[in-house]
Order: sequence, then C-alpha cells, then structure tokens
Amino acid sequence: MILLITLFSSCNPEKRIWYLQDARPFTPEQIVENGQIRIKPLDRITIVVSSMHPELAAPFNSYSSYNSLSSKSGDYSAGTNTQSSLQIRTIDEKGILQMPVIGAVEAKGKTRSELAQEIADKIKAGGYINDPEVNISFADIKIAVLGEVARPGYYDLTRDKITIFDALAMAGDLTIYGVRSEVAVAREVNGKRTIEYLDLTSKDIFQSPVYYLQQNDIVYVKPNKYKAQAGEISQNRSFYVSLFSVGISLATLIVTITR
Repeated sequence: MILLITLFSSCNPEKRIWYLQDARPFTPEQIVENGQIRIKPLDRITIVVSSMHPELAAPFNSYSSYNSLSSKSGDYSAGTNTQSSLQIRTIDEKGILQMPVIGAVEAKGKTRSELAQEIADKIKAGGYINDPEVNISFADIKIAVLGEVARPGYYDLTRDKITIFDALAMAGDLTIYGVRSEVAVAREVNGKRTIEYLDLTSKDIFQSPVYYLQQNDIVYVKPNKYKAQAGEISQNRSFYVSLFSVGISLATLIVTITR
C-alpha cells in the first residue's frame, strides 16, 4: 500500500505544488484595486488629531483609561501625540464612531484614509481647526490561517493589501499535503458568512474578491487525499490498539479474580 501511494503521489509532483502554473513571464496582470481594509463594527482603532497649534487639537485627543498609568506617573500631557497615540476607540455595533467635540461619525465600510478625511472635514466645518491632520491605525485586527500550513494560528494585519500569499508566507507556507487548488477563505459580510475558494495554481486568483484579506478572515487549507487517508488509518489503528489494551486488561482482571 505504501509503495502504491508513493508511486501515485510521485506522478508529476510539480503540477501539485507549483503556484500560478498558467502565468506567463512578462505578462502584466490587472491589479485588484479594493485591497484596502474596510472598517467593521467592533473594530478597535487609534486616532490622533494634530495641528500647527497643539492646544487646538488637544480636545480631540481626549484622555482615556489607556494612558492612566502614564498619568499616575506624572508623564501625561494633554494633547501630545505620544499619549494620544495610546488611546483606543471601538466602533459600535452599528458602525458608528463617537468622537470628542464633533460627536458621531459613520465609520462602517470606510477605509482608514476615508474615515480620517471625514473627521478632518467635520473639524474644519465646525471651525475648530483650520489645518487638522488625522492619523488612524487599527489597534488589533487578525486573521486565522488553519489546516495544512507549517504554523497554523492567528496573525496580525499590520497594513492594507495583505494578500492570500502574504498570509500563507506568515504561516510558513503550505505543507506538501496541502491542496493548492482549493484554499478556502471564510469572511463575514454584512452579518453573513461567505466562503470563497482560491486556486493558487492559477493566475485567475488575482481577480478574486478575497485575494486581499480583511480582518477576521479565516484561511483554511485542506489536506490532500493521501494525508486524509493516513489520518484515518492512524485513528483506526489507535482505536484498535486501545480496544486491544482494554481487552488484555479485562482478561488479566478475570484471570486474577478466578484464581
């Protein structure tokens, strides 16, 4: 059985493990433009508002519990970028961000730059600052990479336009048992779970709506049939070994009692 599996698996192994098999050298591919991460309800972000006049920006960088330790030690100074950068705000369940002074701002579905521009426009429209600069960062957004990869687990998204290949690289790439033609990406969109399948061996992957990953995406690489069969054989073997051990123990107990 091992010999047969080896023979079958050795038939043109390159076709099973190569990525982008149908891509042609020096042939430009259209890049998908929607790779920026869109803000979702319950995302946690940091916001820093700055200006040529720091005292005007201070109310928008209000003190929070996240820099209470610095305050107790005497290091806190209202309106400074160092302390403001520690402040974390959470988008509510409806996708609304509550900002000091200017109040509620619609955040759901916007990129960081779009939300920053809207906040700056509201500040200028209110006559508070003529030259506001708004910087927004995600505090802690992650993706999960599971299945036949070298290091399955959670990984932080530190920038926009993280591709499926970036995620697999962070997870140490697929193992030789991973199915490269059917990698699943599960995503929540407007309260519904969607699952898209990616063929890593085809250049068509560049046009997939999940080529660029979003926060909370789950990437799953399923095992090929040989790994699945090996796992089933291993489980069956463990079951029968355990059953045999129980039988031996019972037989020993019966012999001991009859004596």
